[in-house]
Amino acid sequence: MFLHKHPYEPFLFEGVGKLIVGTLPPPRFSMGLLKDGDVDFCYGSRDGQLWKILDQLFDLDLPFETSQRAVEARKTFLRRRKIGICDVVARAEREKIDASDLGMSNIELRDMLGYIRKYPTIGTLLFTGGNSKNGPEYLFRRLLRETGIKFTRISDEIPRIHQFEIRDSSAQKRIIRTVSLTAPSGSANRAVGSLPEYKARKAKDQGYDTLKFRMDQYKPFF
Repeated sequence: MFLHKHPYEPFLFEGVGKLIVGTLPPPRFSMGLLKDGDVDFCYGSRDGQLWKILDQLFDLDLPFETSQRAVEARKTFLRRRKIGICDVVARAEREKIDASDLGMSNIELRDMLGYIRKYPTIGTLLFTGGNSKNGPEYLFRRLLRETGIKFTRISDEIPRIHQFEIRDSSAQKRIIRTVSLTAPSGSANRAVGSLPEYKARKAKDQGYDTLKFRMDQYKPFF
């Protein structure tokens, strides 16, 4: 049994307004076995698409390499846009050493609600995946159920939007919105390809691909 621990602390700072919320990076990030082209930071897998999407959306010219320069470029962008990263999983067990959310068991969650209370400017959570088993929305729903907080649907169209109410230590009420984005991973491409919206756009433009689909979806929320 492999104990998969999250290798990064939440990236949070004063004034943060949105949080990117996933599960765990591939196990090699926890094992210190990065591949050429990986970035030693959240969503740094060379096979992932989040930073490729953001790079193109904001014309960042990010370096995609295993260097401190690449890490600092991403942190600078996040601070400028007031975007934090706080994945929901602290650790989990795996029988097979891979990055599958379904392969996680005995999952220990982070104190997400504690972080949200600590940073009163947080108003939006951006889930990098939906409500499929062990996905970020699925696990966050578990946290809310355990604390008796209601999760209210606002829109059931992709990406799905919900909201919940939380009270800070001062009893101040806040409404937090959540957006369940299509996962920025290659494994989600088959699901994207089956979406009617994607098929319609692909029929009009054969150059349209799953990366462009995600860019269109992510842009209004970043």
